Parts: sequence; structure tokens; C-alpha cells
Amino acid sequence: MAGSEAAWQAAQAGVPVVLHEMRPAIGTFAHRTGSLAEMVCSNSFRSDDDERNAVGLLHWEMGAANGLIMEMARAHRLPAGGALAVDRDPFAEAVTARIKEHPLITVTAGEITELPRDGQWIIATGPLTSGALAESIRAETGADSLAFFDAIAPIVYAESIDMSVAWLQSRYDKGETEAERTAYINCPMTKPQYEAFIDALLAADKTEFHAGETAGYFDGCLPIEVMAERGRETLRHGPMKPVGLTNAHKPEEKAYAVVQLRRDNKLGTLYNIVGFQTKMKYGAQTAVFKMIPGLENASFARLGGIHRNTFIHSPSLLDAQMRLKSRPNIRFAGQVTGVEGYVESAAMGLLAGRMAAAEIKGETLPPPPPETAMGALVTHITGGAEAKTFQPMNVNFGLFPPIDAKGGRRGRKDRYKAYTDRAKDAFTQWLAAQ
Repeated sequence: MAGSEAAWQAAQAGVPVVLHEMRPAIGTFAHRTGSLAEMVCSNSFRSDDDERNAVGLLHWEMGAANGLIMEMARAHRLPAGGALAVDRDPFAEAVTARIKEHPLITVTAGEITELPRDGQWIIATGPLTSGALAESIRAETGADSLAFFDAIAPIVYAESIDMSVAWLQSRYDKGETEAERTAYINCPMTKPQYEAFIDALLAADKTEFHAGETAGYFDGCLPIEVMAERGRETLRHGPMKPVGLTNAHKPEEKAYAVVQLRRDNKLGTLYNIVGFQTKMKYGAQTAVFKMIPGLENASFARLGGIHRNTFIHSPSLLDAQMRLKSRPNIRFAGQVTGVEGYVESAAMGLLAGRMAAAEIKGETLPPPPPETAMGALVTHITGGAEAKTFQPMNVNFGLFPPIDAKGGRRGRKDRYKAYTDRAKDAFTQWLAAQ
């Protein structure tokens, strides 16, 4: 995401770009193709509400800046209520085609194994930075790269879901069209079913870590087993919450918990189990997930998995221009900087590409104001975060300078609207000044 967006932005500014991609010659456990911007964890860009949601605001800013990733996401969106879900393969193929068609971009296959000494570079290797390059980064920075463990949710074939038990409905019937209001399949659980599910989840065989490894999970992508270990009701108040949903088969009965599946492709043949990232072994996954009402005969297009994500200690290593302080010819962008999520990663690529292009042209592009979503993120990773406790972070209003209540208290919705109004004004001015 970040590398593709960085290349696009620099090229659109008139700067020739060489984009190095090691896939498909050198693969990863998570990727299936050699396409750029391949989505591997989820198919969702999360909320598209640009008036009261921080990630929706980031969508708006990227669109205003003519971002390729956001343009292609909207061109290949799927019904998902208020979320921006994407038909993942056509999306990646479209990004790849646009990049390769650009007259100023050359895509070169092969792995970069060490930090280059000459020229202007952007390292946007994502969470699965290759071992050789990670060692080069460690050697340069004099410190171990930080790491956390990330988990992937399973994907189910729609035809194998029992729709006499499950039903189609977005939470609170959110969405303007019927397709958006029915973008989710819901599987209800009674209290005994939920309790049995939690027992099986806690007892299931799970992936063991190698000697010396500790699991520093990102809170926004916790395995369901880890959530369950925090308390038996945790899942029921998290991804399995039943609020805003009415069982179409038994409208008079209130489910104790609900498992939601979100459409994963345009054909509607694949659904991913929302929030069900897991570190269970494959055999255990099929046994436990088939305990979910409606999924007793489920067939899985992909089971869940867990992997190590690498990111650098950006607050101590990067300057305000996203450059490595010890090697200012190198910028970092994307998830390797410690932002979390497809949208946040692409946004940091957008900034890095524009900043690098400006520097090559003898100019300096200041970061967006911290009142904007992009500005709040880049400020966080380049010095705003507490260095000692730095961890991957999604965009959120807690990263923004507080809103002045002007003598009175605001409700949450009004306060969030004030954040987005202020951000849009500031971002528009930032773009106009370039």
C-alpha cells in the first residue's frame, strides 16, 4: 500500500521512480500473488464516515490529495454498510496496472537486502520486512527492530453457510442501499452455545512461539483467544456483540452473542469472520468455528494464521520529513513506521512520496498540520508518541490537538464533527500551498 502510493505521488509530481518489489520471486507466507497492494489481512478500509470518524476523515484527505489507493478502493468497493470494503483481487490488479502504465514509474523485480548508500529512497516494506533488510536496518540504527504478532481471520465460502440459521443484516441496518444493509451475515448464539464456544476456544491447540519470542500484540488485531483469556464476556462485548441486530428467523428472540461475517468479494461467494483473527492451529480452527450456529458445515477458503510484524522505533529514528536521522537519503513509510492499518500505511506512503519528490526538486514540503488526520499520524510517529512505550497505532481523534469547547461541553458526535470540520479546512489549505 505505502510503496505503491509513494511511487504514484512522486511520479505525479514529475519525478522518475523505480519501484522495487521482491514478489513473486520471493514470497511471504501471507501473500498469494505478485500484485502490488495485495490485501492479506482483511478486505476492509474500515469506516467511510468522514464527518465523525478519524479513519473516514483519512479517506477524505487521501481522496483530496488524489491518492491512488483510495481511488482504486472506491472503484472496487463492496457493500459493507458504513465501511469501505474492497474486492481485494481486482483492487490489487488495478493498482498494479496503473503503476505499471505510468510513464515515470519503472517496476523492478528483486529483493533489496540492505539500506542503499546513494540516491533518494523510501523503504515501505510493510509488516513482513525481509530478514536481510531487517538486519541492515538493525545494523544502521544500533537497536533491535521492535516487533509484534499479527493475526489473520479465516474466510468462509458463502454457499456453505446455513442461511436457515444465519441472516443478512448490517448492524443497525446501516447503509443507504439494500446491498449495504445486507453486507453482513449474522450467526446467533444462545448463552449455553456461547459458553461452550468460549470453553472450546480456551482449550484449543494454539501456535507456539519460538524460544525467546514474546507476543506483543497490537490491540486492534488481537487473536480471539487472547481476548477470551481476558474474561469470558470480552468477546460478547467486542466482535460478538449482539446489539443493533434482529434475528430475521426469530425476531422475538434476542441473541446472547452474534458472530458476523463480512462480504469479502464482489461475487458474494466469500465472507470473512469479523474480528476472528486467531492463532489456533488449523485442525482446532475448523472444529471450534464449526460450533458457531450456521457454520456447522462451513468450508474455509482460508484459515486464520499468525505472523511476526516488524516495525522501527520511529519516534527516535525519523525526523519530521520521515527521513532516517542517521541516513537522510532514506525515508520510511507505511506499517514499518508503526502506523497500523491499510489506510494509515497508504497515507504515510502518500506523504513520503510527496516529501521525497519535493526534496529532489530542491523544495521542502512541510508535514500536514497536526489538526489533520495525516498530520496527526505523522506527528505521532516522528516525535509525538512516548518513545519508551511506542506501539503501532491506528488513526484516532486522541492523536489530534484537543478541540476548544468554547465555554460549553460538546456531545461526542458534535465533538467529532468539529474535529473533522477543522481538519478538512486545514488539509485544504495545506494542499493549496503546494
